[in-house]
Amino acid sequence: MFQPSQNDVRRFFCQTWQQQRDGAVLSAMQGLAAGWIGQHPEYHLALADEAAALAAVYQVEDGKTNPFLHLSMHLSISEQCSIDQPSGIRQAVELLVARRGDLHAAHHEVMECLGEMVWASQRSGLPPDGHAYLDAVRRRATR
Repeated sequence: MFQPSQNDVRRFFCQTWQQQRDGAVLSAMQGLAAGWIGQHPEYHLALADEAAALAAVYQVEDGKTNPFLHLSMHLSISEQCSIDQPSGIRQAVELLVARRGDLHAAHHEVMECLGEMVWASQRSGLPPDGHAYLDAVRRRATR
């Protein structure tokens, strides 16, 4: 399993943003990331300076969103949907998109569910509960 470091992730997004601005050819994953970067112009400045990105510290108490975590969650959700893991996530996200009329807005709702699952796993020391995550997305999609 691929386990990139924090700096690997930050370099990936910064380099993707730079390559996109330069008009360079992007890999498939970079193309997907570039789409989400384009949806978040508020992160462009943070992505433009790789050295500053590597040194940046994001803490909840500071009230600033970590752009690398946020973009990584978009990629995670996109990948989950592409392979339908956990089983049923693609359909649940598609229903949520249909209800909200906006893929980006739906992703942000799914992120809340994903974040809750990860937080619960870290807090309990148990593996992430894919069923609870899927149920949370389905609840949002049906209300």
